[in-house]
Amino acid sequence: MDLDDLRKRIDAIDQQILDLLNRRAAVVQQVGQVKLREGLDFHAPQREEEILERLTQESPGPFPGNAIRSVYREIISACRALEHPLQVAYLGPKGTFTHLACLKRFGDAAEFLPVGSIRDVFQEVEKGKVEYGVVPIENSTEGVVSHTLDMFVDSDLKICGEILFEVSHHLLSLSGEKAAIEKIYSHAHAIAQSRRWLEANLSHVPVREVASTAAAAEIASRDPSAAAIASELAARLYGLKVISARIEDAANNFTRFLIVGRKGTPSTGHDKTSILFSIKDRVGALYRMLEPFAEGGINLTKIESRPSKTKVWEYLFYVDFEGHGEDPRVQRALAHLADQCLFLKVLGSYPSEKKRAPSL
Repeated sequence: MDLDDLRKRIDAIDQQILDLLNRRAAVVQQVGQVKLREGLDFHAPQREEEILERLTQESPGPFPGNAIRSVYREIISACRALEHPLQVAYLGPKGTFTHLACLKRFGDAAEFLPVGSIRDVFQEVEKGKVEYGVVPIENSTEGVVSHTLDMFVDSDLKICGEILFEVSHHLLSLSGEKAAIEKIYSHAHAIAQSRRWLEANLSHVPVREVASTAAAAEIASRDPSAAAIASELAARLYGLKVISARIEDAANNFTRFLIVGRKGTPSTGHDKTSILFSIKDRVGALYRMLEPFAEGGINLTKIESRPSKTKVWEYLFYVDFEGHGEDPRVQRALAHLADQCLFLKVLGSYPSEKKRAPSL
């Protein structure tokens, strides 16, 4: 079989795929009508994850598993938009890593609203202007994002999901020439994560902090003598060239983002729960708080302390653990904790995302 014959086979298969996509979209429109009639939520994240997981597991290859997730994420996103456009607020501007995380989870067909602060993300969701908000919570190199934790103290929003995203920093400029750089801009975290590379390659160039990596890219797009440490998406959005790719110091540099919304999510069987609590200042208090989790065989995946800001030397503890709030053993542990602590707030139970190779 020659090349022309093979290309004709590909064209025929592509036509079949196109026909099937349109058939799928028509069924999704019917699903949307049923949801509207019965007053159901248009977005069902647990259902979407079930589809992606099933297709990835059932595929015999050779099409790569991660590519299946990427392709079907966009198919689901486009079909979802036929039911009801999904609106998501995120810490902007366009081209930030939070924006990239949104695209990874919700696809291009969602409507994204960039806002200026983490507080603004929460407020947009609380006011009902968007269904979800996406905020950074921790980085594998730089640690926790304190302001996000603080927002949960007073907010009634629930954590509905998480996004793990591998962060790759690129040095960008208009010309793409390293010799033309007189100053470098970026967010403080991106600078810290690229410190060794900067010292080894551009130690003579001043580095200046700005509000976000995308803001740095915007500055570089107006100044030929400036460079930005930002994402590949920022390079495309702001018309910049890559001087050097992947300049981050540590491999496996992941940032975890949280999806916040007004409603909780049902159990999927592979969930995580996040809580906030404060304790009385006495010997062994924290040990007693965590003891029921150990007795219940519940694995703690994170614990972080924050000043309560209401009393000197009083702390709030943020804890992630495996399991859903509907699980009996989780309910028993939380009931015991509530009896012992001064303050307890369940921030949400949500599907736990597996660490995968990046899909963007």
